[in-house]
Amino acid sequence: MAEFWPVPEVLSYLAGRWRVDRSVRDLASGDEGAFSGTTVFGPLEGGGLLHHESGEFVWRGVPRPAERTLRFLPGGAPGTADVRFADGRPFHDLDLRTGRHIADHPCSADLYRGEFTVRDEDHWRTVWRVRGPAKDLVLTTDYARVV
Repeated sequence: MAEFWPVPEVLSYLAGRWRVDRSVRDLASGDEGAFSGTTVFGPLEGGGLLHHESGEFVWRGVPRPAERTLRFLPGGAPGTADVRFADGRPFHDLDLRTGRHIADHPCSADLYRGEFTVRDEDHWRTVWRVRGPAKDLVLTTDYARVV
């Protein structure tokens, strides 16, 4: 049985800089890719955190620069977060008070199901399983705090 590290306040836990290593597997085609880079969770005006990820994504042997921005806002319950895309659209909720959380995000006819697990104060992981008519993917991301 896996052990999880409870996080009483997700925004405080995430604040700062993280090294990111992500594997991407397309289960339909067998293709595999990888992203490596950095995620910075910095203060967001009005409360919450601005998540900015940047690095290099290699797909089918071709490296490309890649980045994304998300907003982590205070959630509906103390210690939780409401994760939104850069343009404000809802993405998912995040509650790591037990050290583990499952979130769903419907995208057109596909469903993204994310499992978030915290290993300790400096390491956490997300595994997104994407299923639907357009996609059949597994994205596994490991985060390590940069001190």
